[in-house]
Amino acid sequence: MRPYNKLQDEASSKGKKLSLQLHHKRQEHWTVVEGLARVTVDDKVMNLSRNETTYIPAGAKHRLENLGQVPLCIIETQIGSYFGEDDIVRFDDDWNRN
Repeated sequence: MRPYNKLQDEASSKGKKLSLQLHHKRQEHWTVVEGLARVTVDDKVMNLSRNETTYIPAGAKHRLENLGQVPLCIIETQIGSYFGEDDIVRFDDDWNRN
């Protein structure tokens, strides 16, 4: 793995959402592979379907939700200087993580 990027896939069950969060040291690009996603980036909310993408700049509050009837699958490309879990600042989380 290169020290400046990270690639991973994310899956989310019907009706589930990730925490509203931000990162200081990385930006992200999300591509929907399967399903219907609601994406929040700061105060902008958009729905994305298969093959659609969005960009999340470092410092932007963002969230991913599954709106569809099938599991949501996205490819997440992270670009930045640091990818540790301690670079996640959570504002709203269904699992009460900090």
